Amino acid sequence: MRKEPVMEEGITFVGQDAHKVAISLSALFPGREAVTLACGNEKSAVQRMVKKIQRQARGEVRMCYEAGPCGYALQRWIEECGVKCVVVAPSLIPHKPGDRIKTDRRDAKKLAELYRAGLLTEVHPPSERDEAVRDLCRAREDAHEDLVRARHRLSKLLLRRGWIWHEGKKAWGQGHRLWIRSLRLECPEDQLVLDDYLLAIEQVEARLKTLDDEIERVSLEERFAPVVKALRCFRGIDTLTAMSLVAELHDFMRFDSARGLMAFLGLVPSEHSSGGKEQRGEITKAGNSHVRRLLIEAAWHYRHRPSVTSLKKRRDGQSPEVIALADKAMTRLNRRFNRLLQRGKARPKVVVAIARELTGFVWAAMRLRTA
Repeated sequence: MRKEPVMEEGITFVGQDAHKVAISLSALFPGREAVTLACGNEKSAVQRMVKKIQRQARGEVRMCYEAGPCGYALQRWIEECGVKCVVVAPSLIPHKPGDRIKTDRRDAKKLAELYRAGLLTEVHPPSERDEAVRDLCRAREDAHEDLVRARHRLSKLLLRRGWIWHEGKKAWGQGHRLWIRSLRLECPEDQLVLDDYLLAIEQVEARLKTLDDEIERVSLEERFAPVVKALRCFRGIDTLTAMSLVAELHDFMRFDSARGLMAFLGLVPSEHSSGGKEQRGEITKAGNSHVRRLLIEAAWHYRHRPSVTSLKKRRDGQSPEVIALADKAMTRLNRRFNRLLQRGKARPKVVVAIARELTGFVWAAMRLRTA
C-alpha cells in the first residue's frame, strides 16, 4: 500500500539499486547532500554497509529497493541489523517522461527521494516458509509445462512420420501409450529419437508425481489445511489450485475489499477517461499472473449446470457459511456465464468476467473463515 509522506525529522532514507553482484546505495542523511555508496550483494558485505550507515546517521534508518530477481534475501539481511527495509513495486514507481539518463547511482538516489516523499508502493513480503511453499507450487507448474512440451515433441515427430492415433479420443491414456511403445520406425535415428522422447516424458511424469505428493503433504499441515479445505468447497478449486492460491497470496486479508484483490490480480478493466468521456478497455493484467491464470482456469467449470455431486466429499466438516457461499457462487456464476453468452460475448471474455466474480466469492469466504 502507498505510504503517506514521512514528516519526522532525523530519519535517514536509503535507496538501493540491487543487482546480482553489487548494490548501489544512496543515503539521504538529514541536512546533508545525498551520499553514494556501494557494496557486494552478499550477507556480510550488506550488513557491514548497514552498520556503517547506522553509525553515520546517529538516528533511525529506513531502506528500500525494487522487487526483482534478487528476491527478499536482501530485506532479511538488513532487518537482522534492526533497520527497517521495504521492497517496492517497480511498476508503480513514478517516472519522469523527459528523463533519458539511467544509471545505478541515479536509480538509487531516485528511490531514496521517492521513499522520503512517501510516493512508493510497498509490496507484501512473504515469510521464508511462505516463499518456500510458493516456489514448490511454481516448480510443479514448471514441471507440468515441461510435460506438455515433451508430449508435443513426441506427437509431432509421429505426425511428421505419418503415425496418427485413431483408436480413441483420449491421448496419453494407457491405450495410447501402449500404441506408442509398439511402434517400430524404419529409420534407426527416428527410433532413437522416439525412445529418447518417451524417456523424457517418463522422467517429467516422475518429477510431477513427487511434487504433487509433496504439495498434498504440505496442504495437510495445520497452517494450511483450514484455508485449503475452505477453498475446496468451490467448484473448480481442488487441492493443487487451493495450495497455489494460498502460496501466492499468503494472506487474503491484506486486501481491504474484494475489489482490491481483483485489482491486484489484474482482473479489472483498464480505463482512460478524461474530459467527461469514459473509455474502458481490456483487463489490466497487473499483479500476480499465476493466481490470475488459476482463477480463469477455475472459471471454465462454471459453464456447467450447478451440481454438488463431486463436491460432497470435499465439503465434509466445513463451515455451513462457506458452503452456502460456494453454492451461491456456483448458481450465480453459471447463470451469468450463460447470460453473457446469450448476449453474444466471446467465451474468453465471459470466462474472465466469471473469474473476476469468483475472486470476490473467494475473498468473501476467506473473510468468513477469519471472522
